[in-house]
Amino acid sequence: MREISIDQTLTQYTGGYYLDKDFLLFDRVGELPFPDESARTTCLLLAICTAGKIEYTVDTKLHEVGPGDIIIVSEGQVVGDYNLSPDCEGVAWMISTDFFQDIVMGIQGLSALFLFARTHPVFHLNSFETKEILNYVVQIKRKILDTGHRFRRELVCTILKVLIYDMSNIIYRVQQREKEDNGRPRGEAIFADFIKLVEKNFRTERRVSWYADELCITHKYLSQTIRSISKRTPSDWIDYYIVLEIRTMLRNSDMSIKEISQAINFPSQSFLGKFFKDKVGVSPTQYRKERG
Repeated sequence: MREISIDQTLTQYTGGYYLDKDFLLFDRVGELPFPDESARTTCLLLAICTAGKIEYTVDTKLHEVGPGDIIIVSEGQVVGDYNLSPDCEGVAWMISTDFFQDIVMGIQGLSALFLFARTHPVFHLNSFETKEILNYVVQIKRKILDTGHRFRRELVCTILKVLIYDMSNIIYRVQQREKEDNGRPRGEAIFADFIKLVEKNFRTERRVSWYADELCITHKYLSQTIRSISKRTPSDWIDYYIVLEIRTMLRNSDMSIKEISQAINFPSQSFLGKFFKDKVGVSPTQYRKERG
């Protein structure tokens, strides 16, 4: 299946604002080179519609958005069947997996954000919230254009982190309203409780069966539920948090690779090295050299 990536989009669309192959922002959604067929995303895609109407499918489900609507498409989802009205306007971001992990380092309560992105691929902002998000867009564009700034990448990362905090606050309010109105479906509750457990215990516990026992459900039911809600396995989520922690330690501490492996209970430094290279594509030493 065809893939949607930042690298590929950059070869077809030259009007955006970008940081290497990690972040691409475009403020003329109607000019984007939408693929003629369904394609799988290899990055996170966020967009906000400011005028007109957009129709598209995510994992074969049809969505329709209008002014003030936010679109979230997670890595690995299949999008297609685009239909934009002639007056359609909006802004969109494409964020690589690596850069997204840089952004969310240190952010608490990621479970709510992950769950919301899967269950609410479209949600509406009021006029004030829309204005706030578009203000961030202006700031990001200015920093991307300031190519002489030594900390240009870090500034964009920081602005995006603040934006995510603001979006998480909006998400919290939406979830509270839904909880009051309908309660939360069991599958979503299990996913949220599982992620909270992972956030607290991934350094010492990596067995899916342990998390199933803590949630008082079977290993099979936990696996089926997590995959149904998030399109990832429980092991994928555990590994996600482990990799995020290793990346944080490599970039923000002077700990040796051996000390990091001990801190997060890997059996050896070489085991950690193989695990990290398999997940990230480079060794811990190379990652520290490139990103330190």
